[in-house]
Amino acid sequence: MIPPQEASARRREIEDKLKQEEETLSFIRDSLEKSDQLTKNMVSILSSFESRLMKLENSIIPVHKQTENLQRLQENVEKTLSCLDHVISYYHVASDTEKIIREGPTGRLEEYLGSMAKIQKAVEYFQDNSPDSPELNKVKLLFERGKESLESEFRSLMTRHSKVVSPVLILDLISGDDDLEAQEDVALEHLPESVLQDVIRISRWLVEYGRNQDFMNVYYQIRSSQLDRSIKGLKEHFHKSSSSSGVPYSPAIPNKRKDTPTKKPVKRPGTIRKAQNLLKQYSQHGLDGKKGGSNLIPLEGHEHDFRVKHLSEALNDKHRPLAGRDDMLDVETDAYIHCVSAFVKLAQSEYQLLADIIPEHHQKKTFDSLIQDALDGLMLEGENIVSAARKAIVRHDFSTVLTVFPILRHLKQTKPEFDQVLQGTAASTKNKLPGLITSMETIGAKALEDFADNIKAILFLQQLLDFQETAGAMLASQVLGDTYNIPLDPRETSSSATSYSSEFSKRLLSTYICKVLGNLQLNLLSKSKVYEDPALSAIFLHNNYNYILKSLEKSELIQLVAVTQKTAERSYREHIEQQIQTYQRSWLKVTDYIAEKNLPVFQPGVKLRDKERQIIKERFKGFNDGLEELCKIQKAWAIPDTEQRDRIRQAQKTIVKETYGAFLQKFGSVPFTKNPEKYIKYGVEQVGDMIDRLFDTSA
Repeated sequence: MIPPQEASARRREIEDKLKQEEETLSFIRDSLEKSDQLTKNMVSILSSFESRLMKLENSIIPVHKQTENLQRLQENVEKTLSCLDHVISYYHVASDTEKIIREGPTGRLEEYLGSMAKIQKAVEYFQDNSPDSPELNKVKLLFERGKESLESEFRSLMTRHSKVVSPVLILDLISGDDDLEAQEDVALEHLPESVLQDVIRISRWLVEYGRNQDFMNVYYQIRSSQLDRSIKGLKEHFHKSSSSSGVPYSPAIPNKRKDTPTKKPVKRPGTIRKAQNLLKQYSQHGLDGKKGGSNLIPLEGHEHDFRVKHLSEALNDKHRPLAGRDDMLDVETDAYIHCVSAFVKLAQSEYQLLADIIPEHHQKKTFDSLIQDALDGLMLEGENIVSAARKAIVRHDFSTVLTVFPILRHLKQTKPEFDQVLQGTAASTKNKLPGLITSMETIGAKALEDFADNIKAILFLQQLLDFQETAGAMLASQVLGDTYNIPLDPRETSSSATSYSSEFSKRLLSTYICKVLGNLQLNLLSKSKVYEDPALSAIFLHNNYNYILKSLEKSELIQLVAVTQKTAERSYREHIEQQIQTYQRSWLKVTDYIAEKNLPVFQPGVKLRDKERQIIKERFKGFNDGLEELCKIQKAWAIPDTEQRDRIRQAQKTIVKETYGAFLQKFGSVPFTKNPEKYIKYGVEQVGDMIDRLFDTSA
């Protein structure tokens, strides 16, 4: 039980707490009432503010929109006025620029091009916006007139300022290859710098805005004429210099920042004389008996000297009564050689100039056209030299023939530069120099054949037949038995030391003739190496071996040779056959294209794949190209012996016709192309006819 006092105290305590809680609750209630009142007042204020903002917005927005509209209208008015000013300016272009266009661009190219730009914009405007406007016709006519004036100015600048390069400067330019200092001094300025810049500006405008390419024709025609005239001037310079001083060289022009020559005049020995000396040296080359495949013994001793002397006399004495003739040939040859070098240098310079003026994608074609006249002139002159050499061979005028050799050597030396200069030109242009080289090689080969010293040796040996005993006794009297390794049989001699039997003398003479023939063969092998084409080398050797054999057979020489060389005749026939086989190998590059072993295998009736069709096309094309090339080249070769010529033709014709016939039968009816006539160019008989015309320069 809780005591009464504690219970009373506990109740008072609870009552006090309750009273405090009631007071707190009353305070909270009063606070909430005040808060509600404040909230109502705030809501009232915000509502009033919102109402006022809405009224303000309703008043301001219409004013703002009206202001925007006014601003837009103002901008439109300003733009319209600007457009009107711009459009009106197009209507004034014709009148503003007509005077400038009429007076032309000379002396004020920048101003003129500026006027042309205005006219072009006017044309574009009227075409887009008012194609029926009479103003369009006005500005169009003015634009065309201005374009014509620019074309005329281009032609005028090129014509007035393109100058022929002087022969003296060309010679300095050529000599600059070996003289760096001279090369620095020799600079070809085809056009003054200011003129060049004007020409470049006009050409670019004509391409970009004028849509015109006619100026390129004007350019190449003018520059082509100057190039051709420069080379012809050099040739005339040689003739004039040779007639006055005999020296085809001159000092450098005096306006090259100095008045002294860049090179001293150089006097060189005549080209024909040099060629003769070279040929004499060449006759001696390879006669030491260390090379060659013959089983005949090479010549030694004084007989060698006799043959060289015989050749030199024939070269030097043939036309000695014609005083000054070799000098004239020297001038012609030197002139042509220098003109060839001049063409290379001038063409290089022309391309550098052209690259600045002509658009890149037109440069190769324009350059090709530009050099044609000068190049054709050189090629024509070269062919004339070949023609003259051909006629000279008939007359046995070998001094004239010798002009071909130094020219041919120079053409071959210059060919790499030629090829570089002609990069990108048409195939017909690139092939002109190789064609001339081939012609000169062919005529040179014929000259070597006709003038080979083996012929003279054979004639000499044939003449010895009338003096067999005398010649044999002469050899025996000099005790040549030791030299020729022939033992002196006591039974073949009499009691006199200088008396020998006829049999021994015949053996000595036979051995001597065999040595001469062995020497000839080595000499021929040496000369055959001149030809880069193995087939031409083989024809050369074939002709000479055949000539020697025929000459031996027509006389008693073959019997005399057989005294010490039983197999000589058979050896020559083997050599002849070997050369024929070597020649026939030249046709492998034609027949290999269509040989059975190189042909694709396919099932009949099965559609060909693209790769198979392409292979067949390549085979036809390779055969056609090879056939045409060989026939063109070998037609100019010569085989004097009719029987051998027909034999070689027939053998080659049989091989090629059989191979081509089999190929044509297998693939001629196969649908490998939509244009069969492009690839099947020849029938079998046509191929035979082409081969029948080989070795026939008249065909």
